[in-house]
Amino acid sequence: MKSKIVPCALTALIVCGLPSPVFAADLARGWRADTVPTGFSDSGMARLAGRVTVVDGRTLWFPDVSETVRLDGIDACDLPQWAFDPKQHGDSLVLKPVPCGALSKAWLKRLVGDSPVVCRISAYSVDGALTGRCIAGGRDLAVGMLRAGWARVQGPSPASSQYWKWQRYAMSARYGMWATYVIDPDEWRAKAVDRTLGRKPLADLNLLGEREQDISPPFLDAGKRPARSDR
Repeated sequence: MKSKIVPCALTALIVCGLPSPVFAADLARGWRADTVPTGFSDSGMARLAGRVTVVDGRTLWFPDVSETVRLDGIDACDLPQWAFDPKQHGDSLVLKPVPCGALSKAWLKRLVGDSPVVCRISAYSVDGALTGRCIAGGRDLAVGMLRAGWARVQGPSPASSQYWKWQRYAMSARYGMWATYVIDPDEWRAKAVDRTLGRKPLADLNLLGEREQDISPPFLDAGKRPARSDR
């Protein structure tokens, strides 16, 4: 259910004009815990391997074979989507726009680096793209996105238990989008009329008031905030 307290906090907000980076999992640099998944080389599974172009925070493009692959088991902000980093400024709540879609893409590009990518294909998505579990440099890319807080777990997958562990880790540390007011990506796609790269932060700020879910910790923080700060 939609929180009744957050809109009260939003009535006094000041929206700053410039995007602000959110603290991400820089402490995770050098992590090697997530090597090639067990069973990744099973001969019965279709595989794609090669250099890729990162499309967004969950999508890869293999130019040599003209195939798009979405990372299985996770979702991320679409490129035009904005989130909002809450900061208390006196009695007002200051919300700094955060380009969560662009930052999700940037983090996935960082994870891939110059490494070739290998994907074990599991299914087709509804729009015809392939879905699979992908590794680069010995690392599971979905885990890397979850660990940094720039993706969330979506639906059942062969690695769901591991994925949930890393999502809880990122949420507790307030990494990436978990430090912000952010609309669930599926809900954003259903409600956002303008999905162009020129989308303004105010459009997503307006969607906050009609959201159906509170997915990130700042919503819970707002629920604990007194209605008046001068009493």
